[in-house]
Amino acid sequence: MQKLSVVATPIGNLEDITLRALRVLKEADVIACEDTRVTKKLLSHFDIHTPTVTFNANSGEKGFAKIIELLEGGKHIALVSDAGTPGLSDPGLELVSVVRESASRRMPELKIEAIVGPSALAAAVSIAGLRAPSFTFYGFLPLKKGRETIFKEIAASERASVMYESPHRIMKTLEALAGLLPEARRVGVFREITKVYEEAVVGSGKEVLKHFVDTPEKQRGEFVVIVEGL
Repeated sequence: MQKLSVVATPIGNLEDITLRALRVLKEADVIACEDTRVTKKLLSHFDIHTPTVTFNANSGEKGFAKIIELLEGGKHIALVSDAGTPGLSDPGLELVSVVRESASRRMPELKIEAIVGPSALAAAVSIAGLRAPSFTFYGFLPLKKGRETIFKEIAASERASVMYESPHRIMKTLEALAGLLPEARRVGVFREITKVYEEAVVGSGKEVLKHFVDTPEKQRGEFVVIVEGL
């Protein structure tokens, strides 16, 4: 069946995978993944033997062409990221866009479906307890250019702000927020969601920064940062 299934996979705890995701991963002709080594660990755990192909930020035009070729050949492709929901701060977004454009011209019968499941974004918002009736999602902030402008935008925003951050930049981000936000404005930092060392820290920008300064061993892992709206 000519179909692209965008499949959410666990962000840490393998028990979070859905029954539907398991079925689709088994039924697909090919699984397109960021890193075959990462995905094969997941597949092996659930005894799934579907062939995999690599599609990531380094795939370039040849990567897009390969996926389009498979779909035009009538294949069912399951798209996964290393963890979580494809299309949120990963190459899946661009792939789905390209596939939709190609489908409108050359594959009118192609079906693109969402196989919903784990998302670090949704998980963090759900446990934050911060005022976030609406929010802006920034994904991973730029490495250098534009960071200060974004922090000022966040400080002035009536909406909550959500971003992903790496262990290499988490302290710089918290330092910037602590310097811009008033004491009454709360910040939530959610580390290693669903994993063994999961942690949630909520307080003023200065309080959250102090927590991680005092516990440098906790500056490792994957982070979601939420800033409460005005």
